[in-house]
Amino acid sequence: MAQQATIYHNPKCSKSRQTLALLEEASTEITVVEYLKEPLSTNQLSELIALLGIEPHSLLRTKESAYTECSLSPQSSAQDILNAMAENPILMERPVVVVGERAAIGRPPENVRAIL
Repeated sequence: MAQQATIYHNPKCSKSRQTLALLEEASTEITVVEYLKEPLSTNQLSELIALLGIEPHSLLRTKESAYTECSLSPQSSAQDILNAMAENPILMERPVVVVGERAAIGRPPENVRAIL
């Protein structure tokens, strides 16, 4: 039976496309969430961070202009980071894959194999 996976995907991102292809090769049932079109709420982001087992700042794309515009830093509070990502979904590192109670950031895409 195929596993159910959810990928938080940006089709313009090569790593995201490579990770999606990896999931397709693994014959996984895939739910694709284009998070730039369907931004995650602060609660959804918080749940994702908990599944990843990381600090909120580790899910940020620090080179995006929104990072500076939102005055974010490694010292920013979790709530400030969650609010910024909910309002500026481009800040979320991509892709993120969730399988059951496990999650991985597909950078590099091979990271996802550990949760399949």
